[in-house]
Amino acid sequence: GEIYRQFVRSSRECAGASIVGVASRSQDKADEFASAHGVEKGYDSIERMLESEDLDVVYVGTPVEVHKEHCLLAIEAGKHVLCEKALASNVAEAREMYASAERNNVMLQDGIWTRFFPAVEHARSLLEAGAIGEVVMVQSDFESLYTTQAAILAYGKDAKPIRIQAGGMKIGPGGAILEYENNRFAILTFIRYPSEFPEVTEITGTKGRITLEQPGHCPTRLSVRIPVATPSRYRGGNTPSPLQQFEYPLPDSISLPGAHPNQQGFYYMTEAIHRCLAAGLRECPQFVQAESLLLLELLETIRSLRADNSDDDA
Repeated sequence: GEIYRQFVRSSRECAGASIVGVASRSQDKADEFASAHGVEKGYDSIERMLESEDLDVVYVGTPVEVHKEHCLLAIEAGKHVLCEKALASNVAEAREMYASAERNNVMLQDGIWTRFFPAVEHARSLLEAGAIGEVVMVQSDFESLYTTQAAILAYGKDAKPIRIQAGGMKIGPGGAILEYENNRFAILTFIRYPSEFPEVTEITGTKGRITLEQPGHCPTRLSVRIPVATPSRYRGGNTPSPLQQFEYPLPDSISLPGAHPNQQGFYYMTEAIHRCLAAGLRECPQFVQAESLLLLELLETIRSLRADNSDDDA
């Protein structure tokens, strides 16, 4: 599929990465993809590909309904796994997958590629350092998975909402309000496609504000506003907050004709996995297991609430 093409062309730029095999249900399709994208060999099944001793890490980009099956095949063959989002259809499946990875002492990495962009890593470091004080509001628009992970980024893996409200269609436009303890919120907007949506994530704290500029789910620019006193316009005679902007250009060596925005950024995820495995880690700190499970849990709740609303409307 298209996402495999983008992943292969981006990941090839990672030092030390070799794309040694691709599996398909059809040998002809596997060979065709391998030839077109410089993959060493095509296989007519995942099982046959997993027999290769040259294979260290498997990227699973098949439909989510078969992620569990395909990931477990690779894990039980002793291979590390990077699995495209969403990791699994539900939390129970994901727990089973992570348990198998632990038993087999291999990595199972949830492929939330957003978290590996340098701009997002910078935001995470600012949050961990308390640069904007206590986070009190997250506003994010795009798709439910991406906006929900933004709330987890801002509030942390140990913070769970005490109340969730959601509306709109089960899949498509809508929104959710996540309420946390101490009067803190995340307002998530699931956009209508097509429309000219802003696609920005803003994290507001008691001391400042972080903006992941558009496209917010794969940003190359970070804006930070930390005034002397907050709120700056009301405490400083309508003086705007001082603005710092940080640019993180994509690698110019990667060309992806016709791709969606910034999909060269797959490179950052592949590079991080290489670094972590070389260091003996079994998960990447950019997005850990606890965050992965929390994300799936929240998405299940949001989907359930949206489904209930859709049934009521019908």
